[in-house]
Amino acid sequence: MAKWLDATVTENKHWHANLFSVKLKTAGFDFTAGQFVRLAIETADGRKQRAYSLVNSPGAEDQEFLISTVADGLLSPLLQQLKMGDKLQLSQPASGFFTLDEVPDGDNLWLISSGTGIGPYLSMLGTTQLWQRFDHVILVHSVRTSADLVYRDFIEQQQLQYPGKLHYQAIVTREAHSGALNKRLPELISSGELQRACNQKLDTQSQVMICGNPAMITDTRAQLESMGLVKNLRRTPGNITVEQYW
Repeated sequence: MAKWLDATVTENKHWHANLFSVKLKTAGFDFTAGQFVRLAIETADGRKQRAYSLVNSPGAEDQEFLISTVADGLLSPLLQQLKMGDKLQLSQPASGFFTLDEVPDGDNLWLISSGTGIGPYLSMLGTTQLWQRFDHVILVHSVRTSADLVYRDFIEQQQLQYPGKLHYQAIVTREAHSGALNKRLPELISSGELQRACNQKLDTQSQVMICGNPAMITDTRAQLESMGLVKNLRRTPGNITVEQYW
């Protein structure tokens, strides 16, 4: 049964008007990179709660979440307004199976995301398990505008720590941005443009994790399946592991 921990805001970083990262101080707890918890705020109308994936890696001092503000959302507008020292609650234990433990071995690992779907991958990048299992990790982040390309400093730090192992490719669909591709993910994969940009193969010997909006997941998965990759299930291991983020 889930229980609730008290949490205190230590930072609320606004990337832009509709995207922010909130850090929380709580009593220590265990989770696996890729899992999620529920955040909750008590209001006059009762407790408002929603599930969010952890961005920080296990063992970090604070728990961190990347959140997109939905104008008429139940909780995100309230979370966006939080200031240092404000109180809320966080559920335990963490939940979810979008973790490296569920992914079979492969020649390389593609971490494909859209929007805030990059969150679970940021948590994985800070673990030793990822780098022990895969020689090449390709992080792909598809967003609408360049302002949505978050955590670039952290990604660059990981590239320096694991030279030649972490490959990062941004995709910006609604404007031109230096170094970024600007087409939809299925088209980039179908044409081979994404693979060439990353200098990595994407085939039946690869493992692929996909996290983001449902349309992106559906279309990208269909493209991968047309190339012979299959969905990964516990009873029948495959290549494609998905997390529908909203």
